[in-house]
Amino acid sequence: MTLQRLAVFFIGVSVGFLGGLFGKGGSAIATPLLSLIGLPGFVAVAAPLPATVPGTMIAALAYSRSRLLDWELTAWSVAIGLPATLVGAYLTNYTGERPLLLLTGLLVFGFGVSFLVRHIQPQGAVTPAEEQSHAQPSDEAPEGEPRGLRSLLARGSSPRPSYWRLRLVLVAGGIGLVSGLLANSGGFLLAPSYVRIMHLPLKRAFASSLVVSMVLAIPGTVMHAHLGHIDWWTTAILALGSVPLSYVGARVAIAADARILERAYGVLLTLLGGYFLIQLLWNG
Repeated sequence: MTLQRLAVFFIGVSVGFLGGLFGKGGSAIATPLLSLIGLPGFVAVAAPLPATVPGTMIAALAYSRSRLLDWELTAWSVAIGLPATLVGAYLTNYTGERPLLLLTGLLVFGFGVSFLVRHIQPQGAVTPAEEQSHAQPSDEAPEGEPRGLRSLLARGSSPRPSYWRLRLVLVAGGIGLVSGLLANSGGFLLAPSYVRIMHLPLKRAFASSLVVSMVLAIPGTVMHAHLGHIDWWTTAILALGSVPLSYVGARVAIAADARILERAYGVLLTLLGGYFLIQLLWNG
């Protein structure tokens, strides 16, 4: 195994753990790291996408067993995000690789900063989302509530903001389009959007983001494979490293304090996005 392939394996280990920990497939983290070790731009962008599917599935199962999934929001996100992802993936045929990499870095950095700024508050203060994030939903529907599919979709959902379906259409459609363009399955955009726009508690946002990311990664993978953007050796080595650590990351997140998790999330994205942008501009 060459040094570069060994580096790809350890990138897989890192993104598997961080993907499970922070509720995303991990390709948004893998892309800048793969670029930094010298892989071509389109390979760095597209190869991680299929590698995230098995690890994301395992991490999502861990969250599901803790009953942290918002099924209604997840179902709507998939229905809206899938066609938008296909459109975005197709449009990569008309874009250069450098704009895609720059956009990846800008989005990672921007969300990291916004997450940190959002949680600057007096010491000891706890946001409503943090309080809800520790609550565990009941397995049973409340007395008098309908059961079956309707009960399943509603179970575990937090109080809905006004016009939440309109907000969800804009979030899922916009992120699906960007996900197709960047081949990152949307997880790193979905979780903060669910928290900030849809008012979902952090751990539920991570859980729902993982499921949606897993589904959105499939059509994106098919489209990018058709366009010849995927190096399957890189994909296989990434998956070998990431799959076992995805479950570990999810279990750590489920047990972690929500406030610490949120701050760590913001710091990680800010540092990664900033470093990647500096490297791109320096080598530009």
